[in-house]
Amino acid sequence: MKNDSSAVIEPIPDSEYVITPYIKDILNSSKTYLSAGYPVHFCGAAGTGKTSLAMYLAAEIKRPVIMLHGDDEFATSDLVGAQHGFRSKKVVDNFIHHVLKTEERVDKQWVDKRLSLACKHGLTLIYDEFTRSRPEANNVLLSVLEEKMLDLPGQTEGDVYLKVQPDFRAIFTSNPEEYAGIHRAQDALLDRMITIELGHFDAQTEVTITQKRSGVSLADAKKIVNIVRDFRENAENNKVPTLRESIKIGKVIKLLKMRPAKNNDKFKKICLDILTSEIHVFEFNGAPKSGTFKFIEELIEQHC
Repeated sequence: MKNDSSAVIEPIPDSEYVITPYIKDILNSSKTYLSAGYPVHFCGAAGTGKTSLAMYLAAEIKRPVIMLHGDDEFATSDLVGAQHGFRSKKVVDNFIHHVLKTEERVDKQWVDKRLSLACKHGLTLIYDEFTRSRPEANNVLLSVLEEKMLDLPGQTEGDVYLKVQPDFRAIFTSNPEEYAGIHRAQDALLDRMITIELGHFDAQTEVTITQKRSGVSLADAKKIVNIVRDFRENAENNKVPTLRESIKIGKVIKLLKMRPAKNNDKFKKICLDILTSEIHVFEFNGAPKSGTFKFIEELIEQHC
């Protein structure tokens, strides 16, 4: 039986991952829920650190990891496995030189996919953005999470059910339903997991992460984060800047060996480019983009 075992990874704790009281509390709660046998679901907007948190949590469990990324084209067979190709066996018997016997057999070949491997070997499954997959593809998870049994549709030989190994753990991530390309998760599936809503980090966590990821000073990281957070709080659409934008600004000014300063036109240009990269002409607070530029300049003036 072939499988997708090359997808198994050994998680290594990220030494650069920032642990603040806010993050530590989430990690401690998540480990408790997983130990009790419940999957954990991190739900939050882009840029709230869901995937990084899931990876760090998986490393804390200290079990090999298999990762799935939600896909609208997924079918159940993409998660579980299916019959793929054929295996042939031919036996030629010429023991008696004038008598030739041949026997040929052709069998379908079952190939395990990532969910099957995780269940069979007790691995940690990270299903990133699982609501990007269609609900009917994810239905197979219902019995996995509740009865600890995996149905193997299409398996014609051997067991048609797989007992989930006790060490199996599952971590899910998703964006809110209003995001493009997202399917509404079935209530029965959400009922089998514990959902932790992730918002934007608190200010101190954002400052610490920005400083560590970009290499700027703590004082400069604080100025950058204050600008980004104030801009975010005045936005009235989904395309709001996240921690990623703070890190981008920090990395760029670190590269250019500059400091955040209200009289530095180059710094202003960097902030304008990064904070408005996904904002169209009339997207920020109902005002033209020129008004957005002016508002960012006011924030730079205020915090620098």
